[in-house]
Amino acid sequence: MSLRDFLDSLIPTSVKVIEEELDVKFEIAYVIKKFERGPTLLFTRIKGYPDAKIVSNLFFSRDSVRKCLNVSSYTEVYEKILYAIRNPSPPQEASDAPVLQVSRSPNLHDLPVLTYYARDPGPYVTSAIVIAQNREGSIKNASVHRLLLKDKQHFVIRIVPRHLYTILKEFHEKNEPLPVAIVIGVHPLLLLSAASPAPFGVFELHVANTLLNGRLRTISSPIFGIEVPADAEYLIEGEILPEEADEGPFVDITGTYDVMRKQPLVRVKRIYHRKHPIFHAILPAGAEHRIFMGLPMEAKIWDYVRQLVPHVRGVNLTDGGCGWLHAVISIRKNTDGDGKNVALAAFAAHPSLKHVVVVDDDINPYDMREVEWAIATRFNAERDLIIIRGARGSSLDPTADQRTLTITKMAIDATRSFDIPKHKVEKAHIPVPRKER
Repeated sequence: MSLRDFLDSLIPTSVKVIEEELDVKFEIAYVIKKFERGPTLLFTRIKGYPDAKIVSNLFFSRDSVRKCLNVSSYTEVYEKILYAIRNPSPPQEASDAPVLQVSRSPNLHDLPVLTYYARDPGPYVTSAIVIAQNREGSIKNASVHRLLLKDKQHFVIRIVPRHLYTILKEFHEKNEPLPVAIVIGVHPLLLLSAASPAPFGVFELHVANTLLNGRLRTISSPIFGIEVPADAEYLIEGEILPEEADEGPFVDITGTYDVMRKQPLVRVKRIYHRKHPIFHAILPAGAEHRIFMGLPMEAKIWDYVRQLVPHVRGVNLTDGGCGWLHAVISIRKNTDGDGKNVALAAFAAHPSLKHVVVVDDDINPYDMREVEWAIATRFNAERDLIIIRGARGSSLDPTADQRTLTITKMAIDATRSFDIPKHKVEKAHIPVPRKER
């Protein structure tokens, strides 16, 4: 399953083709922002890149993910993601490799990399899956990282202390570069898998193969022998060096500029791509960014919470909370303490969370008017407010202590107290007239 297979499944009903010639600096980003809620966009004329196309908005809503997975509810989306993480399956080895159709010496300026926002330090790749393995090849990892194009042979890569960082340390402690394969332009379920909270040691390409019902094909990369998708649009082989350079400031999921920091350099050795390649561009802080980054975390929160209460209607990492910092969780509770325990479980599942609101299952967690109504009618601050001081927060939160990353977190238990008669806080309804039945 490839990006082209996915686009073929959408055309002609759900893809907007942009035929006007546009520049990679700001112009394409401006159009993506205009249509960030959908549909999928395909740019066919890129100024200065006559052989390339650019695609964006592969997933732009939970519904687009749900339809791709062919399920009827968001909880089924969570179940599929979690099942794939727990049941990864090795992909089939491909006998051919479209991604190797064109091979060229490294000149990153040949790639149609976008510049998105006014203060960006340069063009950024925002959809790159970086694949690496430990020295013995026993642990493999695929994760999504932003790449700042520094010069024709170097990127600067943003790495947080997670799985790739752990593998990287093994090499850099001996002052050795880490071989990596970078792929751009894949089926969106592969990107979703690479962004998933799979445990260290579970290879995300194998998670993707389960999500894709065994239809992912892989090959060994020509230089380093790293397992990569055979049908990707681009494959870049290189090494993450022990050297560092300035990275940022760049707009992250909050829509604000992240800080500038020293990050590792990637030295590119070879570039491969399909004929007439399609480059995938994800608008930073756009709806697609929030879906790929936030939806797998919603699944993890849902999994934690359902161990505490019998029914979880839904989990919403809200748009207003940047798809990352705020969660609304709708539950059916057994006792008055359940709402608070659920909030604490959410913080444990997703440490970047800053604020959590827990509501009853008669409240739609995706409708913020209903959520606010629940806060107005069922929440008592003296009884139902939880304040957690000095907790580990997110580097993406501009109000966090950027040295310690600590923050004060808040949870609102807006579920109905069992001490209050149900009829006093339930939504009134008008009976349907007999003639309308």
